[in-house]
Amino acid sequence: MKNSIKDDVIFLVLKIMFFILLLAVIFLFIFGICRCSDNMISPAFKDGDLAFYYRLQKEFKPSEAVVVEKNQKIQIRRVVAKDGDEVDITKDGLKINGYLQQENEIYTETLPYTTGITFPVTLGEGEYFVLGDNRENAKDSRVYGIVKKSEIKGTVVALLRRREF
Repeated sequence: MKNSIKDDVIFLVLKIMFFILLLAVIFLFIFGICRCSDNMISPAFKDGDLAFYYRLQKEFKPSEAVVVEKNQKIQIRRVVAKDGDEVDITKDGLKINGYLQQENEIYTETLPYTTGITFPVTLGEGEYFVLGDNRENAKDSRVYGIVKKSEIKGTVVALLRRREF
């Protein structure tokens, strides 16, 4: 009888260790968690929200929210253009390949900043142009330029509102 309790305890410990190892692999290599630390992509993501992102996706489409590591800072931004596109921001707004963009979920005007990059910009292979949804005061590609594929950590797949907890 003693051996069976000892065996059951060892088996339980092994199961727990396997489960912890499985979770570690999932969250270190497949998924990631990032805390939104600014309101630059508001109202979609707010300061304090937790974003779960998928690390294995390697191609990103316009309008996808992505986790970007730029200048040693992790941030959530929205892809507006991908490789081969020409981006121009004028007083009229955001133009991709010469066409003025109508963005239904963006509530502020997209205007160029007085400092930052000069327009128009043509994106090379593996390059993306990202913007924050709060266009009036977001630090995004208008300030720091294009984002390389290697700087994008993944696509946001889920959001957990953490405010007021």
